[in-house]
Order: sequence, then structure tokens, then C-alpha cells
Amino acid sequence: MTNPTSTATTPAARAGRREWTALGVLMLPLLLVSMDVSVLYFAIPAISADLDPSGTQQLWIFDVYAFVLAGLLMTMGSLGDRIGRRRLLLIGAAAFGAASLIAAYADSAETLIAARAVLGIGGATLMPSTMALIRTMFTDPGQRAKAIGLWSGVMTAGIALGSVMSGVLVQYFWWGSIFLVNLPAMALLLVLGPILLPESRDPKPGRFDWPSVPLSMAAVLPVVYGLKEIPSDGWHTEYVVSIVVGLFFGALFVHRQRTAASPMISPDLFRGRGFAPAVVLNLVSSFAMLGSAFFTTQYLQSVLGKSALEAALWALLPSVPIGAAAPLATVLVQKGVDRAHVVAAGFATASAGYALLALVGADSLWLALTAAGVLASGIVMVISQMTDLAMSTAPVERAGSASSLLETGAEFGGALGMATLGSIGTAIYRHDIPASAPAPARETLGGALAAAGRLPGRTGDALATAAREAFTHGMHGAAIAGAVLLAGAAVAATATLRNAERRTN
Repeated sequence: MTNPTSTATTPAARAGRREWTALGVLMLPLLLVSMDVSVLYFAIPAISADLDPSGTQQLWIFDVYAFVLAGLLMTMGSLGDRIGRRRLLLIGAAAFGAASLIAAYADSAETLIAARAVLGIGGATLMPSTMALIRTMFTDPGQRAKAIGLWSGVMTAGIALGSVMSGVLVQYFWWGSIFLVNLPAMALLLVLGPILLPESRDPKPGRFDWPSVPLSMAAVLPVVYGLKEIPSDGWHTEYVVSIVVGLFFGALFVHRQRTAASPMISPDLFRGRGFAPAVVLNLVSSFAMLGSAFFTTQYLQSVLGKSALEAALWALLPSVPIGAAAPLATVLVQKGVDRAHVVAAGFATASAGYALLALVGADSLWLALTAAGVLASGIVMVISQMTDLAMSTAPVERAGSASSLLETGAEFGGALGMATLGSIGTAIYRHDIPASAPAPARETLGGALAAAGRLPGRTGDALATAAREAFTHGMHGAAIAGAVLLAGAAVAATATLRNAERRTN
């Protein structure tokens, strides 16, 4: 009988055509899972017209996918280590495909919300499983670094492509088509996965720690919820309480992992030199990426006046240099450049992108796109290297848990970035907007533009101009804060990663 971990334990075995073909198959579900984060951006008006959801239901249609995904990542990563990463991947693919079909033909808001929740469950199985299988298939450090670089690029590109794809499909077909595109990829994975992908699992996983499942969800979901709502609604008591409750359960979860006989997330992971810094610096990267996206998407639409589809198409341009960023970082490390210096350079590049964003005026399309491209390129350099470091340091039998920790940290980082930088920008906006403006205009740029449309002639134009300038000033303040943070991260990366050792199995 074949040992399920035999592929993972072959020292420095170089991957061949089979493994690289399998990587291509793995990229399909990864691309679709990342696209589903933004795929509803242009479809929601058509969904609203067809299903007539309430305001609360519309919010749940948007958010339930991300909430379920974030809450179950650690559970699914640990489960894959126990039952087999390929098995969990195929189960998740089947669930993702079935939920996509139900979502496409949903005849009520409740059905669509339930289908989106199942999509989140499927996504939570697919993301850590793909990375864990890469760790299994690519045991040669150089090849693994290239594979992880591709993984990072596909993940980043999927978020950008999701909104554009939804706009095109909704324009030429119907809103359900944005879910049907998932079916061919999932079918291909279900057919080729058993043929190309090796099975791997922890040979001695111990008993599954069921109490950790609700504890992990109670820790993640309230914090992500509070952080996601703060940028738009401010620091209301309910959001602060939600974050505090999540942190309380987070402390209980950590205590459980340190004392349980067979924890969901082994504390031994953090004893590997370089793993903890990789998780933290990856979190900072997501903070920077999504914190900037909060402003650039609004800038393109509400300040420059682009339609939603036009804004999404323009936003694809910064993705062009992203494709070269991760491979460049990999080549530099393989040529002998210290990883710490490469990561520091990535943070410095991203900091420069934020600095450029601080120079953007109320009519600076190309400067804004350049800033976004520079920022994202630097961040992808960091993400690819931190993912490679974490997965190389983690024991192969815990690859699923290690991947899930990285991705959960990224979810926290993204929500924290939007909350922190969004709050800075909102505070400056509200300070700059004229006190005589209508109440909705003093809250958000969208409210100001809506109010300006109801005012006559020059009065409305003056309010719209003042609101756009106030938003741009707020973006400048947030960009300066982001630049300072990333400059500090560059220094911290140099100090913490210089002596980090990479352990391969």
C-alpha cells in the first residue's frame, strides 16, 4: 500500500510535467474562489430588480461568502491535514459547483444567501488545500518558490478580474451567468484531480478537536464583521463590541490550542524560525492592499466619474506589472539576494506607491493607476516570499494548517486595513466638507454626490466639487499613513527575517 505522504517526504525531488500540469489545474479553483470576492459588484442591481431583497438581505448576499470563508479557513486547513488534502479539495469543488448552480437559478433572496454561504464553505476548503498540495508536490525549494509565486499572482488577479467579468456577463447575459462560469472549472478539477494530484495527510494527526471549531469561528467572525462595517458607518458601539467579543474568543481559542492534547492549530508551527514573522508580515501586506483599494475604487468612480464597468476596466491596468512582481522576487532570492532584503524592497516599493497616491489630484487618472500598480507590485513581492517562507518552514504534515493561518491572517489584515485607513480618510473628509452641506453629504462622498444631484445648477456643482476635493484630501491622509506603515514594515522585515532559516522536508 502506498504511503500517502511519500510524495512529500522525498527529499529535493524535482517536479516534472505531471506536477506542473496539476498546478495549472489547481489554479482554476483558486482563481474562481478569489473572483467570487468581487463578482457581485456589477450584478447586484440586476439581482435586486429580480429578487427584490431587503436592505439587510442585500448586505448578506454581499458579505456572507467572505464571512463564512474567513470563519472556516482554520477548520478546513486542519481537517485537510487529517482526512487528506486532495479529498477535501474534491469535496469542496463538488460543493462549490453545486452551490454555484443553485445560486445561478435562485428564485429568492433567501436561496441566494444560502447558496453564497455554501460557496464560502467550499472556498474555505479550496484555498488551504491548493497551497498544501503545492507544498506536497514541489519539494525542491526553487520550484516550490516559483509555484507559490504563481499562486500569489493568480490570487491577486482573481480579485481584480471578478468585478470585470461580472460586468461583462451581466451586460450580455443575465446575473446568474456569473455563477455558472464556475461549473466547467470545478468539473475539470473533479475529473483531473484524482489523476494528477497526489493524496497527502498527516500520518499521526490525533483526534480532531471539535471544540476549537466554534471557538475559531467566534474569534474570527465578530472581528471581521466589525472591521468591515467601520469604514462605512464609523466607530459605532455595536462594531466595537463585536471586535472586543471576537478578541475575547480569540484568547480562548489560543488557550485551547496551547492546552489541548490534539489542537486544531499546533503551537509548534510558531516555533519554526520565520513562520510567525511570515504570518505577521503577510497580514501587513493585506492591510496595505485592501486599505488602498477602499480609496482607489471610489476615486475612479465617484471622483473621476467613471461608470462601474469603466472603472473596473481601468483598474485592470495596474494588474499588468503584478504578473512580473512575484517571479522577480523569486529570481532575486534564487540568485542569492537575502530574502530579508527582497521583502524590504517590496515593502519600500509599496510605500512608494502610497506616496504617489498622496500626490493624486482630483483629476489624475494616470497617476492614480501608476500608484496602484507600484503599490500592488511591491505587495505581491512580499506575499509570494512570505508564503514561501511560511510553507517551507512548516512541517509538511501540517501544510494545511499553515496555509489556513496565512489566509486567515490575510482576511484580518484586509479588514483592518479598510477599517484603519478608511477611518482616517473619512475623518479628513468630514473635517473638510462644508458645515452647511446637507447631512448625507457630510457622511460620505456618495451621499454628497446624491445630494448635489438634487440641488439646482451651480449650488449642486459646488457641493460635488467640494466633496470630491474633500475625499481626495482624505485619500492623501490615508496614503501618508500607509506609506509610513510600510516604510516601518521594510525596516521590521530586515530585522526579523535576516536570520530566518528555511527548513525543507
